[in-house]
Amino acid sequence: MRNMDWKVLKSEYLFRRPWLTARRDSCQLPDGRIMEEYYVLEYPTFINVIAVTKDDELVLVRQYRHGLGRTCFELVAGCVEEGEDPMKAAQRELLEETGFSGGEWTESMCFSCNASAMNNLSHSYLAIGVERTSGQHLDATEDIEVYTFPKEKVREMLLRGDFMQASMVAPLYKFFSGM
Repeated sequence: MRNMDWKVLKSEYLFRRPWLTARRDSCQLPDGRIMEEYYVLEYPTFINVIAVTKDDELVLVRQYRHGLGRTCFELVAGCVEEGEDPMKAAQRELLEETGFSGGEWTESMCFSCNASAMNNLSHSYLAIGVERTSGQHLDATEDIEVYTFPKEKVREMLLRGDFMQASMVAPLYKFFSGM
């Protein structure tokens, strides 16, 4: 197979913020053509968790998402802190957002949410046998409701299109395809 990698000739940061950094690259394509402006959004590594309780229900959260202007049901999700192991971040986020912990953990999948313009990866974990061990420990800007639903109800929500983020839909489809 031929090498299809682009060569970065110049890179300039347009702005840097904790949750978003925008970069403009000038790139040479394998055939020699030059693309003067290609924009890359740099985000931290993401995680999400399909958490199954000891009662065989799925743990979901509900929160407002300003980008869409709507309140959504979601998997527990969050960002991996600098130097943090993604699975440890997933366990931390589950506990902070829902008060659930424990269980047997495996990585279900790792994927890019948008490989053409974003540089981060998202790790999805499956946690079987979690239980509520504390209350929520939310950040100052978080307003999150916690729900547990039978698997069949979550599957119906998925098929109905209730989950709006591709980073939630992909792991849920994988989970339900393996049942």
